[in-house]
Amino acid sequence: MRKNYGLFRSRTLALAALGMLVLSAALSGCDSGSESPGTTTSKSEAPGTRTPLAEAPKAETPALAEAPAATGKPAPAGDVEKGRQVYDASCVACHAQGVGGAPKLGDKAAWGTRIAQGNDTLYKHAIEGFQGGQGVMPPKGGNIALPDEEVKAAVDYMVSQSQ
Repeated sequence: MRKNYGLFRSRTLALAALGMLVLSAALSGCDSGSESPGTTTSKSEAPGTRTPLAEAPKAETPALAEAPAATGKPAPAGDVEKGRQVYDASCVACHAQGVGGAPKLGDKAAWGTRIAQGNDTLYKHAIEGFQGGQGVMPPKGGNIALPDEEVKAAVDYMVSQSQ
């Protein structure tokens, strides 16, 4: 029965994360209008008026080369075990299957560019949430009750399994 509960919980968390992705897209101004896909609406424009994407303002993204290097130090054994527990309870819903572009645990290629940004960036994205070109990370993986230290332990665990 306990295994069934774990499977139920994992699937429920995956569905919740998927729902958050859909909600995030809806709240970020995406619409299902009939305008052409190569245009966007500016908040200062009248409804129905579109600006080509080439002219839309670009979000600034720091270059990967400018990102701080990862420390390369393994997390203490106790932190890794705590991180595994948090991963199993919360993170597995997305990071086991790659839901929403989440890098899968152990996927060195997917994690490599993220690890290169440094632990501080990984922690910030995991705690505050992040939407990038490769996927979406909801704040604290959608479990806002998690203390920051547990989120960091889970990040350390996933990094340790993906280097």
